[in-house]
Amino acid sequence: MERLLRVEEVSKHFAGIQAVSGLSVSLEKGRIAGLIGPNGAGKTTLFNLITGFHAVTSGRIFYREADITGLPPYRIAGRGIARSFQDLRLYTKMTVLENCLVAQPRQAGEKLRNVYFRPGWVRRRDRECHQRAMEHLAYVGLQEQADRRAEDLAYGEQKLLAIARLLATEADLLLLDEPTSGLDRGSLRDMIQVIKGLVGQGKTICVIEHNLDVVRAVSDWVVFMDQGKALASGEPEAVLADRSLAEIYFGA
Repeated sequence: MERLLRVEEVSKHFAGIQAVSGLSVSLEKGRIAGLIGPNGAGKTTLFNLITGFHAVTSGRIFYREADITGLPPYRIAGRGIARSFQDLRLYTKMTVLENCLVAQPRQAGEKLRNVYFRPGWVRRRDRECHQRAMEHLAYVGLQEQADRRAEDLAYGEQKLLAIARLLATEADLLLLDEPTSGLDRGSLRDMIQVIKGLVGQGKTICVIEHNLDVVRAVSDWVVFMDQGKALASGEPEAVLADRSLAEIYFGA
């Protein structure tokens, strides 16, 4: 299968602390990879390295066979990689619809000359952006909440809005950082279905997740990290059945 992302011998040090150590992983197009391991294993740091929020100490990162090592976050996002955060980072005072609208790239009204010299085209493009945003909201079940402020949503709905906003970026690779944390049982079921359906939307997914039932439900492939290294990778059931990894994960 086509490799969409390659991380080759990547390391990251923070003032003597080795957060990621010689890590090599790859993500295949059109699949969902689960990234698991104990707290402090380096999972979120890896996301930060891929998306340019942290600079690598050594190693290289490739997306669609192009070297993206050292690129700033906005350029990596422009290449087609988007991520969620554990703390969501929604625009809480804006509406649900507006949160999706602002995430859309290359909007016609961003350039002042278009507003002045091509107003009809800008209005058409704005209508198209509105329609796409509503489609993303419909996918996560929030179309009826479009005019509510984000802060007024239930927590599970805010998590779904974060997914809709990622879809609005038009990125092909989505990095999800603990998308099911803090969800009740009903919201958890909804989120699992949304994540699994993203592949049908043409997306490739990597998800950091501590709920192993969720990992089993959504992942095609699992990478187990500890102390900044990939200790094992493979199909979920095989990796999760490894007793030595379970001892590391649960501290037994």
